[in-house]
Amino acid sequence: MNERQAVAALGALAHAQRLRVFRALVVAGPVGATPSAMADQLDVARNTLSFHLKELARAGLVSAQPQGRNLIYRADFTHMNQLLGYLTEHCCQGAECEVGDASRSCTSC
Repeated sequence: MNERQAVAALGALAHAQRLRVFRALVVAGPVGATPSAMADQLDVARNTLSFHLKELARAGLVSAQPQGRNLIYRADFTHMNQLLGYLTEHCCQGAECEVGDASRSCTSC
């Protein structure tokens, strides 16, 4: 991942509703979710949700796959992990460190 991609992903996530949408898709896992199911779950208007999904897709954080008459949206876990890797690439000044399970933060810093 390069800086431009990281900025695009972080920019897409820097909105409360988009962050909630992305987290809902992370929870849904590889099964994904339809926009109508997410709209009901998150109590957000469908046209607003569509806009947020488009922004997340433009940033590479979600993908959409047609399934019958529906679109199934999924979090792109590869891109998400690349973003996390980019953010932590030089953690602890390049020294090996452990990520704590509970806090997801560097435990040796």
